[in-house]
Amino acid sequence: MRILHSLTYFWPHYSGMTVYADRLTRALVERGHHVTILTSRYDRSLPRTEVRDGVHVRRVDVGARVSKGVLMPAFVYWSLRLAADHDAVHVHLPQLEAASLAWAARRMTKAVVATYQSDLLLPPSPVNWLASRVSTLANAVSVRSADVVTSMTRDFAEQSAFLSRYLDKLIVVRPPIEVPEISLERVARLRAEWAVPEGSPAIGMAARLATEKGAEVLARAMPEILRRYPEARVLHVGQNKNVFGEEAYARRMAPILSELGVHWRFLGVLSPEDMAAFFRLCRLTVLPSLNRTESFGMVQIESMICGTPAVASDLPGVRFATSDTGMGLTVPPGDAGALAAAIVRVLERPEEFRGDPADVARRYAPARTAEQFEGIYHDLLSRRKGRAT
Repeated sequence: MRILHSLTYFWPHYSGMTVYADRLTRALVERGHHVTILTSRYDRSLPRTEVRDGVHVRRVDVGARVSKGVLMPAFVYWSLRLAADHDAVHVHLPQLEAASLAWAARRMTKAVVATYQSDLLLPPSPVNWLASRVSTLANAVSVRSADVVTSMTRDFAEQSAFLSRYLDKLIVVRPPIEVPEISLERVARLRAEWAVPEGSPAIGMAARLATEKGAEVLARAMPEILRRYPEARVLHVGQNKNVFGEEAYARRMAPILSELGVHWRFLGVLSPEDMAAFFRLCRLTVLPSLNRTESFGMVQIESMICGTPAVASDLPGVRFATSDTGMGLTVPPGDAGALAAAIVRVLERPEEFRGDPADVARRYAPARTAEQFEGIYHDLLSRRKGRAT
């Protein structure tokens, strides 16, 4: 089967959506499918075409940027050209340009699937108000053109002001999550490199430095945590410089995090192997997200696969991981006191949150996600053939 996936950003841009699409498309290739990703050439140093782990990537030049998004004048041309050459089209929302692709693919009688990754919430401004309205309209065109809409949890879908209107098309598909095996020697080496003393509780946060991720909530929680555990420190993985649309937030956070000194360390974007070591080194990980732009938080499951519990915000979809596995706690979003108390509880009673990491890994394996999507594509194509005859 030939499958076309579309999303605004792809590697080397790092976000939950890019990770999701990368794992899913690689797993589909491993199952024998031809897979193409249509995305933006947001950085002019990136090649327009490449093959990455068997996945064909076509990047479209960016004509302009609007808030955190991009405008790609040539996208319509490439979407029509590529859709005609594929059996199924899979769009990842929100994406402005996905509307034209999904609409055209439906009229070409392709199987059309839309995965709704998260709601779009932008800082208040006239430009962002307009961008949000246009994005919502584009999402509506995409979803109405799609045969099936998928979400990572029903909890998020039912609570989303947008997605809750399309529950009749909804299929819940667990996200594809994998963590490579690594040695204890690698963990020990990185512990020394990251200056984490043996016995010091490392609190992990894996997220880009962005307004909605809630780094300031964890920073406000740290004084109480340090009162109980003076050697505790946060290891913060993810892009923390030049994050699109987050320059003002980074400037605001700089003095706050500077006050914590050695108790807050940025590690940047890590390789999958170093990420696995990071999760195993940490006593727990924290996902203090503030709003619906976070719809699941796959890093929670990655952490749990490594045997490390998580504390996350009690948000639709985000709260699913801890209830599904028993490996962590949820707290009200933005509540630094509740976050500190939950972190201390996990540090004091880790045996309560051990769960079954091997079972978690099986249930969220990319191969299982790919198999479910493969079934969806096949079912839609069978219906198309049935109507044609």
